Amino acid sequence: MDLFSRSWAAVRTAVAELPDEDFAKPSGCAGWLVRDLVCHLVIDAQDVLITLVTPTEAEPTRDAVTYWDIAATPPTGDEPLDALTVRLAAAYEEPGLLKFHLDDVGSAAGRAAGLAAPGLRVGTRGEVLTAGDYLRAYVLEWTLHHLDLVAHLPDAAGPPAEGLARSREMLERIVGAAFPASFSDRAALLVGTGRRATTDEEMAELGELAAKLPLYLG
Repeated sequence: MDLFSRSWAAVRTAVAELPDEDFAKPSGCAGWLVRDLVCHLVIDAQDVLITLVTPTEAEPTRDAVTYWDIAATPPTGDEPLDALTVRLAAAYEEPGLLKFHLDDVGSAAGRAAGLAAPGLRVGTRGEVLTAGDYLRAYVLEWTLHHLDLVAHLPDAAGPPAEGLARSREMLERIVGAAFPASFSDRAALLVGTGRRATTDEEMAELGELAAKLPLYLG
């Protein structure tokens, strides 16, 4: 729960500190500008709020690792929901309005997470998880999107080290193998999820693991 809160606070702070002109720059998400990614974070925050107030008595069907669906192809930004996100982001017109909405809804999501009992069973996407597992899964979500946010913004603050380390550990559990020790947590996440190309040297170090990568998480 604490790491969820720290990871979420870090990405929201990074957004709050961006100058307006950065919202028109590309993000690390295919087809999305920074403003589109920030709009997606607003939608994510809404999803967290909805999920945490959707309790169920059913047995869990997934946990923090199996929560993720693996797509066969990388996202292009052309999916209907992705296209809707772009249109919604453009409707804000002023970056300050988008910042305000993220802070408003994002703060509420953070408070709801802090109040949630870890063992509470909640429903989302037709599945059941404990609130603790759901929020642990979102540490990976926040960390990856924080990396997307700063992909072309060298002066912006990146994700906290603990969030990077935990996200790497989770990605390794999803893929079923560890990344080489020579890979930084950041490199493991970027290469492992196809956010950047693998160098020849990295490919050699990955060995058999290279055949399982990248993982397109959804």
